Amino acid sequence: MTTKYEERYAHNPRDYAGYGTERLRGEFLVPTLFEADTVRLTYTHVDRMIVGGIMPVKETVLLESVDALRAEYFLERRELGLINIGGAGKVEVDGTLFDIDHKEAIYVGRGSREVKISSSDSANPAKFYLNSTPAHHAYPTRKVGQNDANVLELGSGETCNQRVIRQLLVKDVIETCQLQMGMTELAPGSVWNTMPAHTHSRRMEAYMYFNVPEGQTVCHFMGPPDETRHIFLHNEQAVISPTWSLHSGVGTSNYTFIWGMAGENLDYADMDHVQPHQLR
Repeated sequence: MTTKYEERYAHNPRDYAGYGTERLRGEFLVPTLFEADTVRLTYTHVDRMIVGGIMPVKETVLLESVDALRAEYFLERRELGLINIGGAGKVEVDGTLFDIDHKEAIYVGRGSREVKISSSDSANPAKFYLNSTPAHHAYPTRKVGQNDANVLELGSGETCNQRVIRQLLVKDVIETCQLQMGMTELAPGSVWNTMPAHTHSRRMEAYMYFNVPEGQTVCHFMGPPDETRHIFLHNEQAVISPTWSLHSGVGTSNYTFIWGMAGENLDYADMDHVQPHQLR
């Protein structure tokens, strides 16, 4: 197995205003998440979240510490959320084995020393998307299935944003230090997510888009409401959204995305809304 990681730095919104397309993508886009028998990690200094992907095919993959952490093991001072968007998989945490099926999640608490990840069928490998954040307390490791989630149905066909939100790793479902994760699935014919848009300076966020059909794309909008920019994303790519940035997108087809948050509070509804006519 192989571990690949890179480090990204925080940004001032005044500097961001001068970024061209290449610089914008280089700072905020995570273009590759899944590679056979490889742990791919992007460490951002925005609330020190790690965004990554693990696709075990022929091997059992071990989540190891990286240089940026200066830690004996990956979760020495961190918590971890994993959501499987591929075939059935297994996560073993300090000798306890969890079966994690498609669109199921697992939370792994601070202090867990050994995390091993494998696929049940190499012909249909698991794809574990991960977010990890610093943690001040050790909460229990727990699997969260689709039936455990808080489910919200929002939007409408008339506004092209009919969607189902499944809150998987949130305070009403599971105890975490600061990490929150969930999944939003758009209905056929709907293409807009998180519209009306919002910001929340108390928390940063990362989006990972998947189930984007072949040949289609998603245009992700970011930036202060009066200074927006866009990044085009393809299937199974992620984007980092700083605390000062809104995060919204529109696709050429319906799709699904995973959102993950870290920061000052665990209040999912803590949002500063921006109406469509206010955007620039």
